Amino acid sequence: MLAAAWGTDADAAESSLPRSTPEAQGVDSAGILNFVKAADKELDSIHSFMLVRNGQVVAESWWAPESADKPHIMWSLTKSFTSTAVGLAQAEGKLSIEDKVLKYFPEIAPEKPSDNLKAMRIRDLLTMSVGHERQPRVRDSDVDWTKQFLAHPVKKKPGTFFRYNTPASYMLGAIVKKTTGEDLADYLEPRLFKPLGIRKPKWLTSPQGLSIGGYGLYVRTEDIAKFGQLYLQNGKWKGKQLLPENWVKEATSKQVDNSNGIISRNSDWLVGYGYQFWQCRHGVYRGDGKDGQFCIVMPQYNTVVAMTADNQDMQAQLNLVWEHILPALKDKPLSANKKAQRELKRAVAKLKASR
Repeated sequence: MLAAAWGTDADAAESSLPRSTPEAQGVDSAGILNFVKAADKELDSIHSFMLVRNGQVVAESWWAPESADKPHIMWSLTKSFTSTAVGLAQAEGKLSIEDKVLKYFPEIAPEKPSDNLKAMRIRDLLTMSVGHERQPRVRDSDVDWTKQFLAHPVKKKPGTFFRYNTPASYMLGAIVKKTTGEDLADYLEPRLFKPLGIRKPKWLTSPQGLSIGGYGLYVRTEDIAKFGQLYLQNGKWKGKQLLPENWVKEATSKQVDNSNGIISRNSDWLVGYGYQFWQCRHGVYRGDGKDGQFCIVMPQYNTVVAMTADNQDMQAQLNLVWEHILPALKDKPLSANKKAQRELKRAVAKLKASR
């Protein structure tokens, strides 16, 4: 049953990222060991961790009963995949992110749409700056989610006010469907999932049958790492440009200020927001989801960190990466630290999730 759902062992081996030792890629095994120990002790419950350096997996661990082949819910990390679909659709000439949202839904638009609603662009959906003071509660409604979104008051000028907005991500998926004729999951299958070897991902749907653009995607930890590696490589995969390089740059750059005037040196939630990607401290960007699902891309270190968890303090989870993983990344290969590698292997073998 597992092989039918996720492909054969040979398929998995063919699509897997290459493996290496930490020191061969300039990573200190002691830093990885310290991270794993700290995450196990200090976080509510971490489920998996994968470190990719120079395109090579140098560390991977799962807290039982989680495992390498077990898909994990991404929660809002799903949004970064939805953004990718928009980028691909724009590259194919199906849409422009400067298009007005109402252009695609004239049949369900309010009778007298406000000027702010009429001004709302796909770009504003991508940057969580649609002008809502509060995000619509579409899940609690029997009304079509798209119609419910369009009926919600747009009190501020779109593009001027950041408010995290999961229904805006759903709208992106609805627009992909309108413009391509395919649901998000189907559209991404030949363009992203198959090339990266992401095998048969599960994606929850709305009552209207659309993949939920803001959450609901299930993939494996290595799939998160591959997705991050694709962005690290500026959209190129195995010599082929899957995603336009200019899209990668725009999507992962600061497009809007999300600090709301708050100045903090200790938060990774106030650094800026791109197209469904967060800016971080240390020149890093990420996709993330509730309870600690992370795809962290570190361009200046040629590194990707993937994590899944059931952890309430996501900032603490990121802090452990900054505290232990960042200092472990060196500029050149290191001498093998066999003692730390042995200790890491023993520690990983005993990991168990607390929930």
